[in-house]
Amino acid sequence: MKKVLLIGPVPEPTTGVSLANKVVIQNIEKSGKFKIDYINTAYQKFEENHGSFSLDKVVFFLKTNLEIPKIFQNDIIYITPGQTFFGVLKYLMFICISKISKKELVIHIHGNYLGKQYEMLSGLKRKVFSSILKLTNKGIVLSELLMNNMTPFIDEKDIYQLYNFVEDDIINSEKAPINVEDSNTLRIFYLSNLMKEKGIFDLLEALVVLEKQGIDFHAKIAGNIDKSSELKINTYLDKLKKVEFCGVVKGKAKQDLLNWGNIFILPTYYSMEGQPIAILEAMSTGNLVLTTKHAGIPDIFKAGENGFYVDKNSASSIVDKLKYVKNNLDEMKKISEHNKSYAKKKYTVKNFIDNIEVIFTA
Repeated sequence: MKKVLLIGPVPEPTTGVSLANKVVIQNIEKSGKFKIDYINTAYQKFEENHGSFSLDKVVFFLKTNLEIPKIFQNDIIYITPGQTFFGVLKYLMFICISKISKKELVIHIHGNYLGKQYEMLSGLKRKVFSSILKLTNKGIVLSELLMNNMTPFIDEKDIYQLYNFVEDDIINSEKAPINVEDSNTLRIFYLSNLMKEKGIFDLLEALVVLEKQGIDFHAKIAGNIDKSSELKINTYLDKLKKVEFCGVVKGKAKQDLLNWGNIFILPTYYSMEGQPIAILEAMSTGNLVLTTKHAGIPDIFKAGENGFYVDKNSASSIVDKLKYVKNNLDEMKKISEHNKSYAKKKYTVKNFIDNIEVIFTA
Protein backbone atom coordinates (compact mmCIF):
# COMPACT_ATOMS: atom_id res chain seq x y z
CA MET A 1 0.00 0.00 0.00
CA LYS A 2 1.46 3.36 -1.07
CA LYS A 3 1.34 6.32 1.30
CA VAL A 4 0.21 9.66 -0.17
CA LEU A 5 0.80 13.05 1.43
CA LEU A 6 -1.54 15.75 0.10
CA ILE A 7 -0.22 19.29 0.53
CA GLY A 8 -2.75 21.98 -0.31
CA PRO A 9 -5.83 23.85 0.87
CA VAL A 10 -8.73 22.02 2.50
CA PRO A 11 -12.07 23.72 3.35
CA GLU A 12 -12.64 26.23 4.86
CA PRO A 13 -12.83 28.42 2.82
CA THR A 14 -14.39 26.32 0.07
CA THR A 15 -12.91 26.77 -3.40
CA GLY A 16 -12.66 24.40 -6.33
CA VAL A 17 -9.18 23.35 -5.21
CA SER A 18 -10.03 22.85 -1.54
CA LEU A 19 -13.18 20.90 -2.41
CA ALA A 20 -11.22 18.60 -4.73
CA ASN A 21 -8.62 18.04 -2.01
CA LYS A 22 -11.33 17.19 0.50
CA VAL A 23 -12.78 14.61 -1.90
CA VAL A 24 -9.35 13.01 -2.42
CA ILE A 25 -8.79 12.79 1.35
CA GLN A 26 -12.23 11.25 1.93
CA ASN A 27 -12.13 8.71 -0.91
CA ILE A 28 -8.60 7.67 -1.92
CA GLU A 29 -8.30 5.00 0.79
CA LYS A 30 -11.51 3.16 -0.22
CA SER A 31 -9.81 0.97 -2.82
CA GLY A 32 -7.27 -0.26 -0.26
CA LYS A 33 -4.36 0.76 -2.52
CA PHE A 34 -3.43 3.98 -0.76
CA LYS A 35 -3.07 5.50 2.69
CA ILE A 36 -3.38 9.28 2.90
CA ASP A 37 -2.25 12.08 5.19
CA TYR A 38 -2.38 15.83 4.49
CA ILE A 39 -0.98 19.25 5.31
CA ASN A 40 -3.64 21.94 5.10
CA THR A 41 -2.33 25.16 3.52
CA ALA A 42 -5.69 26.99 3.39
CA TYR A 43 -5.35 30.65 4.30
CA GLN A 44 -8.56 31.41 6.19
CA LYS A 45 -9.28 34.91 4.87
CA PHE A 46 -11.23 34.92 1.60
CA GLU A 47 -10.07 37.54 -0.92
CA GLU A 48 -10.32 38.05 -4.66
CA ASN A 49 -6.65 38.89 -5.12
CA HIS A 50 -5.23 35.39 -4.71
CA GLY A 51 -1.46 35.16 -4.79
CA SER A 52 -0.92 38.62 -3.36
CA PHE A 53 1.91 39.12 -0.87
CA SER A 54 1.34 40.00 2.78
CA LEU A 55 3.23 39.56 6.04
CA ASP A 56 0.29 37.63 7.53
CA LYS A 57 0.50 35.12 4.70
CA VAL A 58 4.26 34.73 5.05
CA VAL A 59 3.91 33.95 8.77
CA PHE A 60 1.05 31.53 8.11
CA PHE A 61 2.91 29.57 5.42
CA LEU A 62 6.12 29.46 7.43
CA LYS A 63 4.12 27.72 10.15
CA THR A 64 2.94 25.06 7.67
CA ASN A 65 6.60 24.19 7.06
CA LEU A 66 6.72 22.79 10.59
CA GLU A 67 4.92 19.77 9.13
CA ILE A 68 7.71 18.98 6.64
CA PRO A 69 8.72 15.77 8.55
CA LYS A 70 5.52 14.17 7.21
CA ILE A 71 7.22 14.01 3.80
CA PHE A 72 9.65 11.35 5.04
CA GLN A 73 6.76 9.09 6.12
CA ASN A 74 5.10 8.95 2.66
CA ASP A 75 5.84 7.65 -0.85
CA ILE A 76 3.91 10.09 -3.07
CA ILE A 77 3.84 13.83 -2.39
CA TYR A 78 0.75 15.30 -4.07
CA ILE A 79 0.75 19.11 -4.11
CA THR A 80 -1.96 21.51 -5.31
CA PRO A 81 -0.08 24.85 -5.38
CA GLY A 82 -1.23 28.32 -6.32
CA GLN A 83 -0.58 29.72 -9.77
CA THR A 84 1.24 32.96 -9.00
CA PHE A 85 4.93 33.41 -8.20
CA PHE A 86 4.18 33.56 -4.45
CA GLY A 87 1.58 30.78 -4.83
CA VAL A 88 4.36 28.46 -6.04
CA LEU A 89 7.19 29.86 -3.90
CA LYS A 90 5.35 29.09 -0.66
CA TYR A 91 5.63 25.37 -1.50
CA LEU A 92 9.40 25.62 -2.14
CA MET A 93 10.51 23.73 0.98
CA PHE A 94 7.94 20.96 0.48
CA ILE A 95 9.02 20.49 -3.15
CA CYS A 96 12.77 20.61 -2.46
CA ILE A 97 12.62 18.21 0.50
CA SER A 98 10.47 15.83 -1.56
CA LYS A 99 13.06 15.85 -4.33
CA ILE A 100 16.04 15.47 -1.99
CA SER A 101 14.36 12.52 -0.25
CA LYS A 102 13.58 10.96 -3.67
CA LYS A 103 9.82 10.94 -3.21
CA GLU A 104 7.54 10.90 -6.24
CA LEU A 105 6.33 14.47 -6.64
CA VAL A 106 2.94 15.06 -8.29
CA ILE A 107 1.79 18.65 -8.87
CA HIS A 108 -1.86 19.29 -9.71
CA ILE A 109 -2.71 22.69 -11.24
CA HIS A 110 -6.35 23.69 -10.81
CA GLY A 111 -6.53 26.54 -13.29
CA ASN A 112 -5.17 28.32 -16.36
CA TYR A 113 -2.88 31.00 -14.93
CA LEU A 114 0.38 29.19 -14.20
CA GLY A 115 1.62 29.35 -17.82
CA LYS A 116 0.62 33.02 -18.13
CA GLN A 117 2.43 33.85 -14.87
CA TYR A 118 5.60 32.20 -16.20
CA GLU A 119 5.42 34.26 -19.40
CA MET A 120 5.03 37.47 -17.37
CA LEU A 121 8.05 36.81 -15.15
CA SER A 122 11.62 37.77 -16.03
CA GLY A 123 15.13 37.55 -14.63
CA LEU A 124 15.74 35.77 -11.33
CA LYS A 125 12.04 35.35 -10.51
CA ARG A 126 11.45 33.52 -13.80
CA LYS A 127 14.43 31.21 -13.17
CA VAL A 128 13.32 30.43 -9.61
CA PHE A 129 9.72 29.77 -10.71
CA SER A 130 10.85 27.44 -13.48
CA SER A 131 13.44 25.64 -11.32
CA ILE A 132 10.85 24.83 -8.66
CA LEU A 133 8.29 23.41 -11.10
CA LYS A 134 10.90 21.43 -13.05
CA LEU A 135 11.44 19.26 -9.96
CA THR A 136 8.02 17.69 -10.67
CA ASN A 137 7.82 14.00 -11.63
CA LYS A 138 4.20 14.16 -12.82
CA GLY A 139 1.93 17.08 -13.59
CA ILE A 140 -1.87 17.10 -13.58
CA VAL A 141 -4.12 19.62 -15.34
CA LEU A 142 -7.90 19.74 -15.45
CA SER A 143 -8.34 19.24 -19.19
CA GLU A 144 -6.67 19.32 -22.61
CA LEU A 145 -6.94 23.09 -23.12
CA LEU A 146 -4.88 23.61 -19.95
CA MET A 147 -1.88 21.40 -20.85
CA ASN A 148 0.31 24.41 -21.68
CA ASN A 149 0.39 25.35 -18.00
CA MET A 150 2.82 22.48 -17.36
CA THR A 151 4.57 21.93 -20.73
CA PRO A 152 7.25 24.61 -20.06
CA PHE A 153 8.44 22.57 -17.06
CA ILE A 154 8.06 18.84 -17.72
CA ASP A 155 7.67 16.47 -20.70
CA GLU A 156 4.19 16.22 -22.14
CA LYS A 157 4.21 12.44 -21.54
CA ASP A 158 4.36 13.15 -17.80
CA ILE A 159 1.34 15.48 -17.83
CA TYR A 160 -2.08 13.97 -17.14
CA GLN A 161 -5.60 15.31 -17.60
CA LEU A 162 -7.95 14.87 -14.65
CA TYR A 163 -11.47 16.18 -15.10
CA ASN A 164 -13.37 17.52 -12.11
CA PHE A 165 -16.38 15.87 -10.47
CA VAL A 166 -19.74 16.36 -8.76
CA GLU A 167 -20.13 15.13 -5.18
CA ASP A 168 -22.33 12.04 -4.71
CA ASP A 169 -25.08 13.71 -2.68
CA ILE A 170 -25.61 16.24 -5.48
CA ILE A 171 -25.26 13.99 -8.51
CA ASN A 172 -27.66 11.42 -7.00
CA SER A 173 -30.27 13.94 -5.86
CA GLU A 174 -33.68 14.28 -7.49
CA LYS A 175 -35.39 17.55 -8.27
CA ALA A 176 -38.67 18.11 -6.47
CA PRO A 177 -41.69 18.45 -8.81
CA ILE A 178 -42.25 22.05 -9.90
CA ASN A 179 -45.73 23.56 -9.70
CA VAL A 180 -47.35 23.97 -13.13
CA GLU A 181 -47.86 27.71 -12.61
CA ASP A 182 -44.13 28.08 -11.84
CA SER A 183 -42.81 26.00 -14.74
CA ASN A 184 -42.45 28.97 -17.11
CA THR A 185 -40.58 31.14 -14.60
CA LEU A 186 -36.85 31.61 -15.10
CA ARG A 187 -35.29 30.39 -11.84
CA ILE A 188 -31.82 31.84 -12.17
CA PHE A 189 -28.99 31.16 -9.75
CA TYR A 190 -25.33 32.00 -9.26
CA LEU A 191 -23.17 29.70 -7.14
CA SER A 192 -19.57 30.84 -6.82
CA ASN A 193 -17.47 33.38 -4.96
CA LEU A 194 -18.89 36.87 -5.59
CA MET A 195 -15.91 38.37 -7.39
CA LYS A 196 -15.72 40.88 -10.22
CA GLU A 197 -13.79 38.50 -12.47
CA LYS A 198 -16.39 35.78 -11.92
CA GLY A 199 -18.83 38.12 -13.70
CA ILE A 200 -21.07 38.88 -10.72
CA PHE A 201 -21.57 42.53 -11.70
CA ASP A 202 -22.44 41.58 -15.30
CA LEU A 203 -25.10 39.22 -13.95
CA LEU A 204 -26.51 41.72 -11.43
CA GLU A 205 -26.72 44.42 -14.11
CA ALA A 206 -28.52 41.97 -16.41
CA LEU A 207 -31.04 41.25 -13.65
CA VAL A 208 -31.65 45.00 -13.24
CA VAL A 209 -32.51 45.17 -16.95
CA LEU A 210 -34.83 42.15 -16.70
CA GLU A 211 -36.71 43.73 -13.80
CA LYS A 212 -37.09 47.02 -15.68
CA GLN A 213 -38.45 45.17 -18.70
CA GLY A 214 -40.95 43.19 -16.62
CA ILE A 215 -39.50 39.76 -17.48
CA ASP A 216 -40.86 37.04 -15.17
CA PHE A 217 -37.96 35.58 -13.18
CA HIS A 218 -36.66 34.86 -9.71
CA ALA A 219 -32.94 34.74 -8.89
CA LYS A 220 -30.81 33.49 -6.02
CA ILE A 221 -27.18 34.49 -5.50
CA ALA A 222 -24.96 32.31 -3.33
CA GLY A 223 -21.31 32.57 -2.39
CA ASN A 224 -18.63 34.35 -0.42
CA ILE A 225 -18.48 38.12 -1.01
CA ASP A 226 -15.04 39.58 -1.65
CA LYS A 227 -14.57 42.47 0.80
CA SER A 228 -13.43 44.90 -1.90
CA SER A 229 -16.72 44.36 -3.78
CA GLU A 230 -19.10 44.17 -0.81
CA LEU A 231 -20.47 47.73 -0.93
CA LYS A 232 -21.18 47.62 -4.68
CA ILE A 233 -22.80 44.17 -4.47
CA ASN A 234 -25.03 45.23 -1.58
CA THR A 235 -26.12 48.30 -3.54
CA TYR A 236 -27.34 46.03 -6.34
CA LEU A 237 -29.00 43.58 -3.96
CA ASP A 238 -30.85 46.39 -2.18
CA LYS A 239 -32.53 47.59 -5.37
CA LEU A 240 -33.28 44.21 -6.96
CA LYS A 241 -36.74 43.02 -5.89
CA LYS A 242 -36.66 39.55 -7.44
CA VAL A 243 -33.19 38.58 -6.23
CA GLU A 244 -32.38 36.75 -2.99
CA PHE A 245 -28.88 36.60 -1.52
CA CYS A 246 -28.30 33.22 0.13
CA GLY A 247 -24.76 33.70 1.47
CA VAL A 248 -22.44 30.71 1.53
CA VAL A 249 -24.43 27.51 1.01
CA LYS A 250 -23.27 24.01 1.96
CA GLY A 251 -24.74 20.56 2.30
CA LYS A 252 -28.52 20.43 2.00
CA ALA A 253 -28.81 24.20 1.42
CA LYS A 254 -26.53 23.92 -1.61
CA GLN A 255 -28.36 20.85 -2.87
CA ASP A 256 -31.71 22.63 -2.46
CA LEU A 257 -30.43 25.61 -4.46
CA LEU A 258 -29.21 23.41 -7.31
CA ASN A 259 -32.54 21.58 -7.36
CA TRP A 260 -34.56 24.82 -7.14
CA GLY A 261 -33.01 26.44 -10.20
CA ASN A 262 -33.42 25.86 -13.91
CA ILE A 263 -30.74 28.26 -15.22
CA PHE A 264 -27.22 28.54 -13.80
CA ILE A 265 -25.17 31.58 -14.82
CA LEU A 266 -21.39 31.94 -14.44
CA PRO A 267 -20.14 34.73 -16.78
CA THR A 268 -16.54 34.27 -15.64
CA TYR A 269 -13.34 35.79 -16.98
CA TYR A 270 -11.41 34.94 -13.80
CA SER A 271 -7.68 34.87 -14.60
CA MET A 272 -7.09 31.71 -12.53
CA GLU A 273 -10.19 29.88 -13.73
CA GLY A 274 -9.78 26.23 -14.66
CA GLN A 275 -12.82 23.99 -14.91
CA PRO A 276 -15.53 25.27 -12.53
CA ILE A 277 -17.07 22.50 -10.46
CA ALA A 278 -20.22 24.63 -10.13
CA ILE A 279 -20.91 24.19 -13.87
CA LEU A 280 -20.77 20.41 -13.49
CA GLU A 281 -22.97 20.57 -10.39
CA ALA A 282 -25.54 22.63 -12.26
CA MET A 283 -25.54 20.20 -15.18
CA SER A 284 -25.93 17.18 -12.92
CA THR A 285 -29.09 18.68 -11.38
CA GLY A 286 -30.67 19.34 -14.76
CA ASN A 287 -29.99 23.05 -15.13
CA LEU A 288 -29.33 24.88 -18.37
CA VAL A 289 -26.00 26.73 -18.15
CA LEU A 290 -25.00 30.19 -19.37
CA THR A 291 -21.25 30.74 -19.19
CA THR A 292 -18.27 32.16 -21.08
CA LYS A 293 -15.79 30.61 -23.49
CA HIS A 294 -12.95 30.82 -21.01
CA ALA A 295 -10.05 28.70 -19.66
CA GLY A 296 -10.94 24.97 -19.62
CA ILE A 297 -14.71 25.48 -19.89
CA PRO A 298 -14.92 24.50 -23.59
CA ASP A 299 -13.56 21.05 -22.64
CA ILE A 300 -16.66 20.36 -20.51
CA PHE A 301 -19.29 22.56 -22.15
CA LYS A 302 -20.80 22.63 -25.64
CA ALA A 303 -23.06 25.49 -26.69
CA GLY A 304 -26.49 24.21 -27.72
CA GLU A 305 -26.01 20.92 -25.86
CA ASN A 306 -25.36 22.12 -22.29
CA GLY A 307 -26.61 25.69 -22.57
CA PHE A 308 -25.24 28.82 -24.23
CA TYR A 309 -22.17 31.01 -24.19
CA VAL A 310 -22.47 34.66 -23.20
CA ASP A 311 -19.91 37.35 -23.95
CA LYS A 312 -17.43 38.38 -21.27
CA ASN A 313 -18.09 41.71 -19.53
CA SER A 314 -21.51 41.93 -21.16
CA ALA A 315 -24.76 42.27 -19.23
CA SER A 316 -26.62 42.73 -22.53
CA SER A 317 -25.42 39.33 -23.77
CA ILE A 318 -26.84 37.70 -20.62
CA VAL A 319 -30.15 39.52 -21.10
CA ASP A 320 -30.38 38.41 -24.75
CA LYS A 321 -29.73 34.74 -23.91
CA LEU A 322 -32.23 34.75 -21.04
CA LYS A 323 -34.90 36.21 -23.32
CA TYR A 324 -34.12 33.53 -25.89
CA VAL A 325 -34.47 30.79 -23.27
CA LYS A 326 -37.71 32.33 -22.01
CA ASN A 327 -39.14 32.11 -25.55
CA ASN A 328 -37.85 28.57 -26.20
CA LEU A 329 -38.85 26.58 -23.12
CA ASP A 330 -39.03 23.27 -25.01
CA GLU A 331 -35.34 23.65 -25.92
CA MET A 332 -34.53 24.43 -22.30
CA LYS A 333 -36.25 21.23 -21.13
CA LYS A 334 -34.36 19.16 -23.71
CA ILE A 335 -31.00 20.62 -22.58
CA SER A 336 -31.97 20.03 -18.95
CA GLU A 337 -32.57 16.32 -19.52
CA HIS A 338 -29.34 15.97 -21.53
CA ASN A 339 -27.23 17.73 -18.88
CA LYS A 340 -28.40 15.46 -16.11
CA SER A 341 -27.61 12.21 -17.92
CA TYR A 342 -24.34 13.60 -19.34
CA ALA A 343 -22.98 14.65 -15.94
CA LYS A 344 -24.06 11.45 -14.17
CA LYS A 345 -22.19 9.41 -16.75
CA LYS A 346 -18.93 11.38 -16.82
CA TYR A 347 -18.37 13.50 -13.70
CA THR A 348 -18.77 11.20 -10.72
CA VAL A 349 -16.47 11.14 -7.70
CA LYS A 350 -15.74 7.50 -8.53
CA ASN A 351 -14.43 8.43 -11.98
CA PHE A 352 -12.31 11.21 -10.47
CA ILE A 353 -10.78 8.95 -7.81
CA ASP A 354 -10.27 6.03 -10.23
CA ASN A 355 -8.39 8.34 -12.60
CA ILE A 356 -6.19 9.87 -9.91
CA GLU A 357 -5.29 6.36 -8.74
CA VAL A 358 -4.22 5.52 -12.30
CA ILE A 359 -1.98 8.60 -12.31
CA PHE A 360 -0.45 7.75 -8.93
CA THR A 361 0.39 4.20 -10.07
CA ALA A 362 1.56 5.09 -13.64
